[in-house]
Amino acid sequence: MNRVVMKFGGSSVATIEKMKAVAARVIRRHESGESVVVVVSAMGKTTNQLLELAAQASRNPSKREIDLLLSTGEQVSVSLLTLIFNDLGYPAIGLTGQQAGIKTIGLHTKNKIDDIDPTKILKHLDDGKIVVVAGFQGINEEGDITTLGRGGSDTTAVALAAKLSCNAEIYTDVSGIYGVDPRLYPQASQLAAITYEEMKEMAFLGAKVMEPRSIEIGHRFNVNILVASAHTDEPGTWIKEHVPMEHKSITGISVSENVILVSLHHLPPKAKVIADLFVKLAQNEINVDIISQNMTPDGTMDVAFTASMDDMATVHAVLDSIQLTHPQSQIVIDPDIVKVSVVGSGMRTQSGVAAKLFELFSQNDIDFKLVTTSEISISYTMDKSLKTKAVALIAGTFNL
Repeated sequence: MNRVVMKFGGSSVATIEKMKAVAARVIRRHESGESVVVVVSAMGKTTNQLLELAAQASRNPSKREIDLLLSTGEQVSVSLLTLIFNDLGYPAIGLTGQQAGIKTIGLHTKNKIDDIDPTKILKHLDDGKIVVVAGFQGINEEGDITTLGRGGSDTTAVALAAKLSCNAEIYTDVSGIYGVDPRLYPQASQLAAITYEEMKEMAFLGAKVMEPRSIEIGHRFNVNILVASAHTDEPGTWIKEHVPMEHKSITGISVSENVILVSLHHLPPKAKVIADLFVKLAQNEINVDIISQNMTPDGTMDVAFTASMDDMATVHAVLDSIQLTHPQSQIVIDPDIVKVSVVGSGMRTQSGVAAKLFELFSQNDIDFKLVTTSEISISYTMDKSLKTKAVALIAGTFNL
């Protein structure tokens, strides 16, 4: 019997009526002869509400207890959806992450899945039951309940599909994956399929449809992933190893506004200075993206890099320590920038993409500050005021 893992996010299970709609969709698949595992998130904004309660209870809540608290959100969804299935006459059983055999490692609130023992899930499937599993959670080597951080339910679904040797279907509020965010470019086309590699790159560069961790698991274990609407029967978008060749050099555009551009001027031209800067950033767990370094006519060195807006305070602290050591340096932090990235595996074999983009920006007065490339992407940082114009020009030129 074919198996499938179907995941539904918080907005899809926000009310009992919406849960009943989810149940109807799952039952159709069950009646078609498939063995179905359903992964659910917490109802609506439950996670945020629980965090607000924790903040009221404690000024510095223990992360272990936060995990224990947050895990209850998914358990409520599991219980209610399972009750609905049983009430409709379809045998179902709800499982917490621990009961589903999900073993985790790492820091509380940011655990990673170490392994899954699917024995209990397989037994229930063999008994003809619909199995409903709490996403976003597991149990660590200490026996503590843990949560998996942002995108944890997607990660749960793809990891279960890997263990069960089946597809993972992620149902959301969008009909699939678009080459460009339709809110930025209303004429954007939905993709029928995208490679793991391209989807990971787009996610890392700012696309918010899927978390990179779940795509990484899918890629590693060759799990085909469908992203589709929870509310319609539109076909959605498949994420998989190979997609039909469409002769496109660019598959999509990612945009990230949660970025700051840091510039340091008049530094001594020594490798030790650069090493000291980036070691301190790394020690403070600041992820640095684009980096530029160049010598100036006066014999000093300029360095620029981008980082997450979320790390602004920590970046300031690191730069203050650098300026104490090198008081002649000048530091500028620009928060009014955006990173626009083009992604496409076709860039490996089709030359001239960068030249075409540079020419496009030149002809339309779009000035960028930094640029970086990977094998399948090119990223530009520019003023936020240029975002809409740049996205529309790229999307129109490359037929996205």
